[in-house]
Amino acid sequence: MIHRNWAFLLGIALLAACSGGKEEVQDNRKVFRYNMAEGQTSLDPAFANNQANVWATTQIYNGLVDLDGSLEPVPSLAEVWSISDDGLTYTFDLRPGVYFHDHEVFPEGKGREVTSEDVVYSLKRIVDPSTASSGSWVFSSKVKRDESGQIDEDWVKAISTYRVEIALDQPFSGFLYRLAMPYGFIVPSEAVEKYGKDFRAHAVGTGPFRLQSWEEGNRLILLKNENYFRRDQYGKRLPYIDAVQVSFIADKNSELLYFQQGELDFLSFSGQPNLVDKILQKDGTVRLEFVGKYVVQKVHFMNTEYLGFVLDPQAYEDPTHPIMNKKFRQAMNYAINRREMLSYLLSNLGRPGEQGFVPRALPSFNPREVSGYTYDPDKAAELLAEAGYPEGQGVPEITLYSGAQSKDLLEYLQKQWEAIGIRVNIQINPVPTHKEMTENIRAPFFRGSWLADYPDAENYFACFYSKNFAPAGPNKTHFSNPEFDALFEEALLENEQAKKWELFHQMDNLLIEEAPFIILYYDEALRVIQPNLTGLAPNPMNIPKLESVSFMDVQAVQ
Repeated sequence: MIHRNWAFLLGIALLAACSGGKEEVQDNRKVFRYNMAEGQTSLDPAFANNQANVWATTQIYNGLVDLDGSLEPVPSLAEVWSISDDGLTYTFDLRPGVYFHDHEVFPEGKGREVTSEDVVYSLKRIVDPSTASSGSWVFSSKVKRDESGQIDEDWVKAISTYRVEIALDQPFSGFLYRLAMPYGFIVPSEAVEKYGKDFRAHAVGTGPFRLQSWEEGNRLILLKNENYFRRDQYGKRLPYIDAVQVSFIADKNSELLYFQQGELDFLSFSGQPNLVDKILQKDGTVRLEFVGKYVVQKVHFMNTEYLGFVLDPQAYEDPTHPIMNKKFRQAMNYAINRREMLSYLLSNLGRPGEQGFVPRALPSFNPREVSGYTYDPDKAAELLAEAGYPEGQGVPEITLYSGAQSKDLLEYLQKQWEAIGIRVNIQINPVPTHKEMTENIRAPFFRGSWLADYPDAENYFACFYSKNFAPAGPNKTHFSNPEFDALFEEALLENEQAKKWELFHQMDNLLIEEAPFIILYYDEALRVIQPNLTGLAPNPMNIPKLESVSFMDVQAVQ
C-alpha cells in the first residue's frame, strides 16, 4: 500500500473547500512523488536553467514542438510545420482547441484558447532584455536581424489565428531542438503582466498539470489539468494521475531512505558515488537488496565529463609550457585507465570516454567513425619522450583545478600521471570560484563537464569554435583551428542529416588529434522506480515526462 503525505491531502481538502465543498477528497487519488534536493527557484520557463526548474516547467507548459524518446522533434502545440527551401522561414500551424489552465487572470477564471499571438508574445519575451532570461541566447543568436544588426521586430509574427512564422538570420538545422527547450514554452500575457517577476510563483500554462501550491523549500503540488489536449492511443484524455508532489529534501541519503519507505516514487542520480554505491555493485550490477524490489535503470545522459587544457599562451608565464605541446597532451590522455576508474570509483555508472567530445546519448554518436584514447601507458611514455620530456624530465608541476567535487577521482588521475613521470597538483575551489577561473583562462588545466541544452552535437562543438572564446562564449580552452571552424560553420548550414553527421565526426576526430581535452567518461543517469509505476519512459535528457505515468494498481491514499 502506497502511503501518501497527509500534508498533500490537506492541500486537496483546502482546494475542495475553496470550491464550495463540491470536490470531496477521495481515497484513491493517484499522486506521483519525487524529490528535488537542489530546490526550486522558479516556475517561469524563462528561467528554466537548472534541473529543478526544467523538470517542473515541463509538467506545466508546452512548446510548439516536443522531443520523442529518440530525441526527434514531434508536434505539440503546433500540429504541423514547414521549413522554406532556403532554411530561413519556419511556419507553424497551431492545434486549435488548446486552452490555458483555468486561472483568475482570465474572465470568470476560465482558461482561454491559445493563439499565434501567444507564441509571438512568449518567444519575444525570452529575447527582451527586460526579462533577463537565462535563455535569451537560444533565439537571439539565430533569429533574423535588421540592417543595423539588431533583432528584427518581425522575426516572429502571427499570420493568422493559428499560424505563426519565425524568420532566421541564417539557416540552422537545430532550430527545432531549441524550440523544444523550456525557453520555447508558451505563456499567457495576462499572467505575466499581472504578476511581473512574481510570475515565477504563479505559473499558468497548457501542460498536463497546473499549479496548486508552492511552499518554497517545502513542497510543490501540481494538479491534473482536466482540459489537457493530449489523449492516448485509445482516446483517453491524459494525464492518468491526479497530481504531482515535489519535495525538497536536501540530503540525498535521506531521499533514498524516503524512497525505500515508499514515500517517493522515483529517484535519479548522476555523478554521486556515495549514493550509487548503495544501489550498484562495483561491477555495475544492481545490489541484491534492490533486485526485483524496484525498477533500476541506467540511462545514457547527454553529459560529457572531461579535463580541459587552455591552449592560449597568455595563460602561461612561459608560452612554451608543456601543455602547449600536442604530444604532451596526447601522452596525458593515454596514461588514464578510464575503465578501471569507472569501476573503482563510479560503480560503472557511465561509459569510458574513449571516443570524442560528443557523448553516447546523442543520435550522431558513432564509435565506428570516431576513435579516441584508450589506456596505453607505453604509448604515453613514447609520446612524452617525443614531446621532449622523457620519463617526465623537465616537466614542471602542473595544477589541476576543480570545483568542490570528486576528490577521489582526481587523486586517482594524479597517480596515473605520476606513473609516467608527470606530477600533478590538485586545487579544489568553491564552484563559483572555479567557474570564474575557467571562464577567464586562470585555470590552465581544469575539470569540466558539458551537459547539452538540446540533442544536437553542434551544442558540444560550439565549445571549441574560435568565435566562442570564454567568458563571452563556451570555449574555455581557447582552442582555435581554422579547419575546425570551417567544418563547424558548414555543419550549421547543413540540413541533410547524413552529411551533417559526417561533418560532426570529422570535427570530433580533429579534436581528438589536437587533444584540447581529456575525456573522462560519458555520463549515465541511474533511475530507481517503484515497481507499481508504469509509463515513465527514460530519455537521454533525463527529464521525466509525467503525462503518461500511471500506477498499475489503484493505490489507497492514507
